[in-house]
Amino acid sequence: MPCRGIRGATTAEANTPEAILEATRQLLALMIRGNDIRAEDVASAVFTTTTDLDAEFPALAARQLGWFDVALMCYHELDVPGSLRRCVRVLIHWNTDKRADEIVHVYIKGAVNLRPDRDRVPAIDWAELEQWIAQHIDETVRSSRRSGDTIAGNDR
Repeated sequence: MPCRGIRGATTAEANTPEAILEATRQLLALMIRGNDIRAEDVASAVFTTTTDLDAEFPALAARQLGWFDVALMCYHELDVPGSLRRCVRVLIHWNTDKRADEIVHVYIKGAVNLRPDRDRVPAIDWAELEQWIAQHIDETVRSSRRSGDTIAGNDR
C-alpha cells in the first residue's frame, strides 16, 4: 500500500493554547472526514506554525482526537517577510490505496488563499463540525481512562 501526503492549513484567531488547538482540531477533522482517514493508517504527521504561534503544540489536537500511536512532530515555518501570519500547517503521511488525485487537501479560514487550486472542500457547517470534534474528544477521553493513557503532557 502506498504512502500518500495530505496537506492542510488554517489560521488561529490568537496565540493562545485554546485558539491553536481549536483551529488545528477543525483542520484535522475536515482532513479526516474528507479522506476517510483512520488513525491506524496514519504513519506520521508534521505540524508547523508561523513563528507568531508558540502558545501550544498543535500536535496536541491530534492526540485529543485519539491519535496516540501516530508519530507527531511540530516545527516553525520559515519567517518569510509578508507571509500569512498565525498559520498552522499539517502534512499527514497516510497509508492508502487512493490515487494522489483522489486526496482532498484542506485549506480553510485565512489559509484558503495559500492554495486556491485546492477548492474541493465543500461548504463547512461549523456547528456540526464542532459537534463531531466534541464527540471524538469524548470518545478519546473515555478510551484513555480505560487504558490509563493521558491526553495532555509533555509527549505531544
